[in-house]
Amino acid sequence: MGSLARVTRRVRSGRFADEGAVDERASHPPTPLTWLAGALGVAVCLGATRIGADARWLAAVGASIAHAGSLPHGIAYAAVPSAGWHDAPALGQLVFHACQSLAGDRGLVAAQALAVAVALAALAADLRAARVKDGMGALVLLAVVAATPGAFFVAWAELFSLALFPVLVLLLRSEAREPSRRIWLVVPLLVLWANLHGGALVGAAVLGVYLVFERARRAPLEAAAVLVGSGLSLLATPALLHTVDYYAGVLGNAAATEGYGFWAPLSLHRPSDLLFLVVAVPLLAAAVRSRPKSWELALLLVLCIASARASRNEIWLVLFAAVPAARAFGQPSRQLVSSRILAAVATLPLLVGATGLVRPLPHDGAGSRLLDRAAALAAGSPVLAEPYNAELLALRGTRIWIGNPLDAFPRPEQRLYVAWLRGSPAGDAILRKSVRVVLVDRGGAPARRLASDARFREVARDDATVLYAART
Repeated sequence: MGSLARVTRRVRSGRFADEGAVDERASHPPTPLTWLAGALGVAVCLGATRIGADARWLAAVGASIAHAGSLPHGIAYAAVPSAGWHDAPALGQLVFHACQSLAGDRGLVAAQALAVAVALAALAADLRAARVKDGMGALVLLAVVAATPGAFFVAWAELFSLALFPVLVLLLRSEAREPSRRIWLVVPLLVLWANLHGGALVGAAVLGVYLVFERARRAPLEAAAVLVGSGLSLLATPALLHTVDYYAGVLGNAAATEGYGFWAPLSLHRPSDLLFLVVAVPLLAAAVRSRPKSWELALLLVLCIASARASRNEIWLVLFAAVPAARAFGQPSRQLVSSRILAAVATLPLLVGATGLVRPLPHDGAGSRLLDRAAALAAGSPVLAEPYNAELLALRGTRIWIGNPLDAFPRPEQRLYVAWLRGSPAGDAILRKSVRVVLVDRGGAPARRLASDARFREVARDDATVLYAART
């Protein structure tokens, strides 16, 4: 009776309500340092982003879609036949075309900064929901950016996946804590993703692991229904059922099967991979130490294997490992930094971002004069060039021999092009295919072979590129 009386007095005094409010606040701890770290990441992106290969071809294809009012069934700017190519992520190409046509390269930088902002905001929200220490959350977030600078500071086709992957993981972790009907949001999310970038396959794989290892144990029928819905969502592109052919082409292209470029396996001889390992290994160790759920542990293993097989997958591992890694260092206690200090630190992202907005954009690849000279020498014949310069030429309306998207072309031509890019003697056969003009990066493997090829002579060069023409 005494206990009941005490409970009654606490209810009347409102102490239970106050305690509930305290618990509610504790479930959502303040994370100013984490959000400041995210803002700093976006600000640095504005000041450091470069345009990468595998970026401008989307704008070129998007321009052809916009002008024709229909989807292409081949790559109009390339000489190698590409009839029968199925263009699934056409929406992404239209977005790149809009960015390029409205603001040029600055439009692509702005798109990259927006993708980085979405990614880091979703990661910060995930860290907050996991109730990690604010300082540790900020440190882990900055570590993710440092581990894969190529993903955050190079604008290329994967920027759509960079934004949407953390959003999907945030949703899945929320559902793992408290299952609800919000799980069905993954279907429209994957529909959007599939129309923007082929990285939707990564999202579908992550979802599949969650459904099988976590959701199916509680609601097997619901998990099966969501799994089927997610599979169908990947086909909700302009290519419809031919989307399967598109993905098969992407995964089976020569660069992927031969481990070239972004598809190259993890190597201790590449500085970028060494940087990734320096950051990712401690993150992974901390993530495992936090005793993640079975679906998280399974995904950490899958993403480790994927990262070892192709460097383009490294970003998914560090993004996914960030939250369980931060959880390993305990729960927050109190805010250790005063509001005045936070206000002063908050000016840093503003200053860095403002500086980035006014900076002159770095120009990689051939300059305008050399590109014009190449087009004039070619006189309508296709120019052979490495991917970055090939995309610059295509965007200017100059016909190229072959380039991105590589999977649009026959496999023998893909393999021949990759062999030429590697500087392999087998690649020299591409120079006998009605190629009269060649544009190569200074010091690269193709340039070294061309320098000793008597069939071609150097015509001009600039700081980055050398132009060759066939001897007459």
